Amino acid sequence: MYHKTISYRVFSVFNNGLLLAIGILCLLPMFHLLMVSLSSSAAANGGLVTFWPKGFTFEAYGKTFENKNFLTSLGVAVERTLLGTALGLFVNAIAAYALSKDTRIFRARNIYLWYFVITMLFSGGLIPSYILILKLHLINNIMALILPGLVAAYNMILLLNFFRTVPKELEEAAFMDGAGHLRSFFSIYLPISLPSLATVGLFTMVGHWNAYFDGLIYMKDAAKLPLASFMQTLIVQSDMTSFDATAIANMSQRTLRASQIFIGALPILIIYPFLQRFFVKGVVIGAVKE
Repeated sequence: MYHKTISYRVFSVFNNGLLLAIGILCLLPMFHLLMVSLSSSAAANGGLVTFWPKGFTFEAYGKTFENKNFLTSLGVAVERTLLGTALGLFVNAIAAYALSKDTRIFRARNIYLWYFVITMLFSGGLIPSYILILKLHLINNIMALILPGLVAAYNMILLLNFFRTVPKELEEAAFMDGAGHLRSFFSIYLPISLPSLATVGLFTMVGHWNAYFDGLIYMKDAAKLPLASFMQTLIVQSDMTSFDATAIANMSQRTLRASQIFIGALPILIIYPFLQRFFVKGVVIGAVKE
């Protein structure tokens, strides 16, 4: 029977305490933001809000959800995230499946693998990327926000390492029953790849939800801006023209911005706990091979 030593217990207490302190420090700014968004304009402008609301009110959230431009950008962000995550998972997974085969099955494997790895080190640059999107007539099209980052080499390598740990006997048995590579991919590899797919899906989802720069350069119509790009114009550029003038006069811009930032971060905060149990397993599995 294993007995923990005193030194191990001391280390465990110190380690858990340190991680707890770091976690609290990471959450405090978001919690403070929530308290500001729930406070009155006077308290927010006076800097009186710390970690408890002053003059509790939902007025900032009411004004935010009354803003049609904000709701439109929220819808664009949801559409982009769902579509981009689904397509990204499919494309990267099917490429990883092919590249997980050894050179006896896929002779050009190493050539294609290095082709993808090079994209992690070098990019075409902003101007060529913009010219490409322009020539493809994708300006003001949501696909301009999805297609450039559809194939992510890092995510593909994570899936590739996971697929290489799948027992070959499973695929060989499927082939003996008459299955092909597509049937093997959909019926064997994908069902047992949930931890890895959840991890890559989380990376892709967060990337699409938080991306703002591509929306600013590819979306000329303000009604087609995703939420992150829309909030950048409000918060960084201080452009409040999308709000009603009366609402701005009666409210603090600080409370409005706090409510928008919190709403923008809330979906990822809600989704992450459901995927967290797959996160560590999905990253580690396949990283060490015998």
